[in-house]
Amino acid sequence: MTLFTKKGHWLLPGLFMLITFFANLDALPTDIMESRNIVTGREMVSDGNWLVPTMNGELRLEKPPLPTWISGIVESIVPNSLTAQRVPAAMMGCLWTIYLLLLARIVARRDDYAITAAMVFLTCYNLILMGRSATWDIYCHAFMMAAIYYLTRTLFENRHSLRRFVLAGALMGLSFLSKGPVAFYALLLPYLVALATVLRPKMSGKWAGVALMILVMTAVGAWWYVYLWGLHPIEASQVFHKETSSWADHNTRPWYYYWRFFLEMGVWAVLVPGALAVGYWRRRVTLKREYVFTLTWTVACLVLLSLIPEKKTRYLLPLLAPCSMLVATILIHFRMTKTKPVGFAKWLWRINGWTTATVVAAIPVLGYYFGIRKGIVGWTAETLMTLVALSALAAIIRATRRRQPLLYVGAVTTVFAGIELFMLPAVGNAFGNPQGRSIHRLADRTELKGLPFYHSDSQPIRIELVYEVGRKILPLNLHDERLVMSRLPMVIVTQGYAREELPAALIEKTDTVSYGYFDDNKRPKGYKHYNKAFLNYVTLVKNKK
Repeated sequence: MTLFTKKGHWLLPGLFMLITFFANLDALPTDIMESRNIVTGREMVSDGNWLVPTMNGELRLEKPPLPTWISGIVESIVPNSLTAQRVPAAMMGCLWTIYLLLLARIVARRDDYAITAAMVFLTCYNLILMGRSATWDIYCHAFMMAAIYYLTRTLFENRHSLRRFVLAGALMGLSFLSKGPVAFYALLLPYLVALATVLRPKMSGKWAGVALMILVMTAVGAWWYVYLWGLHPIEASQVFHKETSSWADHNTRPWYYYWRFFLEMGVWAVLVPGALAVGYWRRRVTLKREYVFTLTWTVACLVLLSLIPEKKTRYLLPLLAPCSMLVATILIHFRMTKTKPVGFAKWLWRINGWTTATVVAAIPVLGYYFGIRKGIVGWTAETLMTLVALSALAAIIRATRRRQPLLYVGAVTTVFAGIELFMLPAVGNAFGNPQGRSIHRLADRTELKGLPFYHSDSQPIRIELVYEVGRKILPLNLHDERLVMSRLPMVIVTQGYAREELPAALIEKTDTVSYGYFDDNKRPKGYKHYNKAFLNYVTLVKNKK
């Protein structure tokens, strides 16, 4: 027995899940999606608007509330902690991985296949990033994978388990409360296509359970929408039309935009297109049923995502699950085949192995050149990462030459664990702005506590600034003298000097205290995403003494 079989079947995935999702959890900077979620959760706590969320004082109905409720609960327990905010997302990453492993074990009835699929999944960089970000995507897909597992298990059991139908329905409802129908369309629907065409479970006597599942799913997933529609019908209708139309009008791309989908698999990008060679594998692959099932699931998922006009690479996140299982069928095929691979399989294995070996061999060099020389990596981290990389390189070379796929998977996962343990802080530093000066410095200023923050209503405020300063920054007509005087004392966030933004008559009636000029850009000046909207002056305005 090895760690890839029954005795150790939780040890490896459990260890690597902890490293993948929890090591250096605060290393990466926040992005706009994370800022929106945390700001909305923060206002749930401060304003008590748990059922009708707001973001910077305005209704925030575009996203379902479950992840934001969790964000609000975390904020009430551990205020102003980015690490704490990211822990639930990390737990969702673990949940998704666990149920992927369990589903793979049901499908193939092999521990080595299930663990291999989980390890491949854990080394997909998009999953790693989403599992370290307090946003919505990881929630809906994690809950849906758990629902798929319980649905599959009860469909293939001889005895009828209404309890599992109920559990599957509840999890589907939680998925809907996390991001609406996204996981239903991108993960569940293609799975059902593969289930119906390949596995074909016997449905006799189980339709009542399916009906119960749908009923529970509707009750759990729809109640908030019904409540919202009754309380704010006009706003809810506007949001509904806005969200549905954005699928057709926003970020539209041609149907073939996702042709590079296999690159989202990162280190497995060679094996994924190789696994799509149906004409070759259908006659040779060892796990035939598993191969056809995961291939159908993968292709159905890709086709359905391609049909939606709105396309972003992060929308490919659900595709990682069937792709990981598909790659696992090829890896287990190489393990089970007694004879040496020839032709296409031989070259696929070699190209995959030697490409990975080349990349791993370059890690110490890249760490020195881009880390040590630029001062963002210390010698201790570089030395430890080098030891991990060289050890893994030896294992990858051995695995490639001797056709040992499980050794190869273990070595690749070890490299990722090394990067997450030793190099992730450097990655976060690499995206920093040495010349930056964040408005976050004002969050704890005692003299500003309790004072309202405003920005000019003619200049939209970035939500990242609201997140950094830890309070609302509301719009205000700074040219309306009477209105401004009624709000004093207050703090204004402006892109120009306060004396340029306020009318001269108002300047004569007030005292101003400048808190300086702030640059909240995550990257230095000269980079593509450097934005003037993050450059602001902060000024305290009060009545003249």
